[in-house]
Amino acid sequence: MAVHPASSILPGGAAPVQGFSECHAGILAALAPFEQLPALAAAAARLREVAGAVLALFDGVVLEHHADEEAELFPAVLRSAAPGAERAAVQALVDQLGAEHRAIEEGWKQLRPLVRRAAAGEPVGLEEKAVASLVAAYRRHAALEEREFLPLAREILGRNGNHMDALGLSLHLRHAPLPRAHV
Repeated sequence: MAVHPASSILPGGAAPVQGFSECHAGILAALAPFEQLPALAAAAARLREVAGAVLALFDGVVLEHHADEEAELFPAVLRSAAPGAERAAVQALVDQLGAEHRAIEEGWKQLRPLVRRAAAGEPVGLEEKAVASLVAAYRRHAALEEREFLPLAREILGRNGNHMDALGLSLHLRHAPLPRAHV
């Protein structure tokens, strides 16, 4: 910032007035970043909001979704698949999807502490490459399930309505709240 006007006071001439002008220039230059504060505050609030939503997504949805697939969907499709080539194809997909689950969960395990800190408003060094890699892995995984496994599951379980109903019931029971004991 410019020198304070009082230090520019010299006998005669315009130096004292010039000092005020230089001080104004310094103040005005320092005010420019101040104008950015509302946008920075909004960005910081959005960072905390997104980080909190990502925590809820992975901890409350993605991990539970993987558990549902592995405990209910995959075994149901395997049990209902025709012996031989169909069952082998289902098993290969189930093995691949399970391995992808583990890789996604490991990626999340690495990023979770940083995302938690970001959600709390703490400074973090989230690497764009690590985040992009996890998102890309999940997109590839979901695309494989949508393109190959879920149509196959619909076909296999759809051959017998009871099999589809059994899957629906077991998923319902898995997520139904337990009755509270009356004391």
